[in-house]
Formats: sequence, C-alpha cells, structure tokens
Amino acid sequence: MIVDGKKIAEEILQELEKERASLPPVLRLGVVMGAGDAASDSFVRIKERTAERLRVDVSREVLAKDSSTTDAIHAVLRLSKVAAGIIVQLPLPRQIAIAQVLAALPPEQDVDRMRPPGLPRLVSSPIVGALSEIFVRYTISASGKKAVVVGEGTLVGTPAAEFLRELRARVVVVTEESGSLEELADADLVVLGAGHPGLVTPEMLKPGVVLIDAGTSAASDSHIQLPQGARGRRVFGDADPACANVASVFTPVPGGVGPITVAMLFKNLFALVRHQQGL
Repeated sequence: MIVDGKKIAEEILQELEKERASLPPVLRLGVVMGAGDAASDSFVRIKERTAERLRVDVSREVLAKDSSTTDAIHAVLRLSKVAAGIIVQLPLPRQIAIAQVLAALPPEQDVDRMRPPGLPRLVSSPIVGALSEIFVRYTISASGKKAVVVGEGTLVGTPAAEFLRELRARVVVVTEESGSLEELADADLVVLGAGHPGLVTPEMLKPGVVLIDAGTSAASDSHIQLPQGARGRRVFGDADPACANVASVFTPVPGGVGPITVAMLFKNLFALVRHQQGL
C-alpha cells in the first residue's frame, strides 16, 4: 500500500485554513538558512507556498558562506523579535556550531522542535506528527516490533527513534559509524533518514515491512551520488522505488512523508501562536 502524503497533507491544511481565522491577522515565519544551497532554497520555497496559502508571511535570514556561529545566533535573535515561529534550515555553513544555534531558538518559536534535548520544547517534531498520522490512518502497530531507523539526524532519525521507543518498539539505529544495513533483513518497521538516494533496495527487506522513507535528497545537492535511472528526476528518497513491491506500507519520495511534515510544521506554528496568546 502506497501512502498518499499529498492527500493526507491536504486534509490537514484544510483544517488549518479553518483555524487560521481565529488567529492574529498577521503571522510571520522566520527562516535562517545558508546562502548558495540550491536544495535548501527548494525546500524553503515549498514551505513558502504553504505559508502563502495559510496567510503566513515568511522572512528569510540568509547566512553568507563565511558566516560565524555568532552571525547565525544573531539571525535567530533578530527573527525572534518579529516572527511567531522560526526554522533553521539545514545545512548551514560548515564552520557554524549547529547545536549552539539551535539552543538559541526560543522554545515558544521552535516550530521544527530542533532545540537540543534537555531544553524545553513545546511541540512534537514534524516527522513525529507525520508518523503519527500514517500509523493511525494505516493501523500500524509498533509495540514489540523490530524497528530500524537509518540515520540519526535532528530532523528525522533522532525524533523518529524516540517516537518508536515511546511506542515500545525494539529500536535499532543504523548510521555510517555504527550498526549495519543487514539489520533491515528482519525489521518489521523501517524509517529512512540518511539522505543517500537508493541506499535501500528490495532484496534487503523482509516482505511485508512498513517502510517510511523520509530521506529526501534533491538532484541539485552537489554531495550526493544519484542512483541509476535517475535521469529526469529532481527529488530522491533513500529507498529504491521498487521497495514498494515488498512493503505492506510504503511512503514514496516525492509525495509521501514530505508533504505531511510541511503541514505538521504549520500545525506546530499555529499551536505555538495559541501558546503565545494564552489561548
């Protein structure tokens, strides 16, 4: 069964359009991002289109390639004075200490839930919101199941692993430094967030696996190696599309998890606005 993420996202956005009428007339989303990263620009433009639909203004703070950690923190602080919510669009320039920048996010404006663990956080990560929607809609149970999470990034791997542990799954995290993709062979649930196109192929998976591919990469990313048959495609997941033939539930890229996470980001924004307003 292939998950129609666009359909799910549309249903969420329709509810948010109704909710928008009860919120302040002017809402602003701030974005801190690096200059010259075509993939980041593409992902931000997707969010900007949704923002326009929901009557949310967007302000970008674009960091030059030689920007410092202090520059990035100051960008966050500037946006915190004018925006209801703030996104730090990764990657930032290499020399910037990402953890310090994320720690500077005010908790009431952290729509992506990217503040480091141990600091106050008021909403769930958009990927957790997306997983929750998919699990409910497709009656997926994680309790007692072996779940393999590939990647441990801030946006996908780490929050997905935490979510699955809360559901009492037996979680194995595989990264470049630890674990092995051989863990996939007997996994009941798989969440991909490595950002390596075509990393997982059908023969690596158990028939009937629930496969959530959130490892989106853009063809414009200079650091990725595109898989065979990639010609004409602009966005890639970590899973070979043929994995849909062995999975009981499969999220394609594009059109799977991505649209739902964007909708969840704005759901978080509205929730934070209500918190700020004491509603």
